[in-house]
Amino acid sequence: MAEQRPRPAPLPALLRAPATAPAAVLAAAAAGSAYLYTTNPHQPGHLLPACPFRLVTGWLCPACGGTRMAYDLMHGHFTQAWLDNRLLLLASPFALLLLTRWTVEGLRGRTWHPALSPRTQLAVLTVAVAWTVTRNAV
Repeated sequence: MAEQRPRPAPLPALLRAPATAPAAVLAAAAAGSAYLYTTNPHQPGHLLPACPFRLVTGWLCPACGGTRMAYDLMHGHFTQAWLDNRLLLLASPFALLLLTRWTVEGLRGRTWHPALSPRTQLAVLTVAVAWTVTRNAV
């Protein structure tokens, strides 16, 4: 006779709520932003992680410079943010729009799962690869 395993207890209703995941992401972003605001990533000696892609390949990845860009934006250095990572700076409003939509839908009690068509996925991948090659060729 097979031994029956006890079923795990169901998650509390609060953890199943559609707004829980976006709220957790926003809380983590707020905590990370608070740390980043007081930590200059342009200077050595901080606890910010290094890019694993760059550690392995020596190349800048499509997101390299994103931490410095966020720091510079928080301190009003828009030109420096542009120089840190142009593509990521241009994509940031779209990411914020997606986060806002996810949060609003969660607060309305609905789950939201954005779906990108295969054509859009290919376009994003192509731009990321082209940006990686372009910024490392210079």
